[in-house]
Amino acid sequence: MDGIVARMIHVLAVLFWIGGVAFVTLVAMPSVRARHDPAERLAAFHALEDRFAAQARLWVLLAGASGLWMVWRGALWDRFRDPHFWWMHAMVALWALFAAMLFVIEPLVLRRRLAASTDPARDFARMERMHRLLLAAAVVTVAGAVAGSHGFY
Repeated sequence: MDGIVARMIHVLAVLFWIGGVAFVTLVAMPSVRARHDPAERLAAFHALEDRFAAQARLWVLLAGASGLWMVWRGALWDRFRDPHFWWMHAMVALWALFAAMLFVIEPLVLRRRLAASTDPARDFARMERMHRLLLAAAVVTVAGAVAGSHGFY
């Protein structure tokens, strides 16, 4: 029973986390770019993103905790030695990257750097590129995990 609950929490957390990343990347950022002058884009984006960041932290924590629980409870550690389960590595790497961004890099480094920005237009463009790259990695990871967990590989 706890495995079912863990999987339910995991899928919902990933849905809201990656779905939020997709919304920010494919809707919010292009909308900010279209509606604001280049020098104002960074501030406009942060006004929207601040509300999502707190939610993203929650979803990333829940995805990590439920994923770890499923691996531990199911004794699935050996999957990390089998290349057919590459998507397990991808999930952990993606989670670690987002956890680092949300809990360390963004609050401790990026916020200060962006607050002192001398070229907010360039910084917004850089953030857009990074969001696209992270979304692409997330899509590959989710597609690989779904296919792999259903025996495709």
